Amino acid sequence: MTKVNTLHQKWMKDESYRQAREELAPEFDLARSMIAARVAAGLTQAQLAKRMATTQSVVARLESGRSRPSVQSLEKLAAATGTRLKITFERTVAR
Repeated sequence: MTKVNTLHQKWMKDESYRQAREELAPEFDLARSMIAARVAAGLTQAQLAKRMATTQSVVARLESGRSRPSVQSLEKLAAATGTRLKITFERTVAR
């Protein structure tokens, strides 16, 4: 069985893969942050869903990055995990 990390290292040699990954980096970062908040709160996806008044499949989609969460969803997640939502804008390097 091939490990994801091994495939990732192979794919990183491809310029189009690297570019697509860079473009999606903010979404991956958000998904990792949502998972980290849930795990730090000691919750399963099902428990978090119950606190958010949604379903486990919705939480799974949010954590996988397959759907973009609304600010309202992020606020619910923050309240359910005992965290505070903070959205910032950071200057990027001009291209």
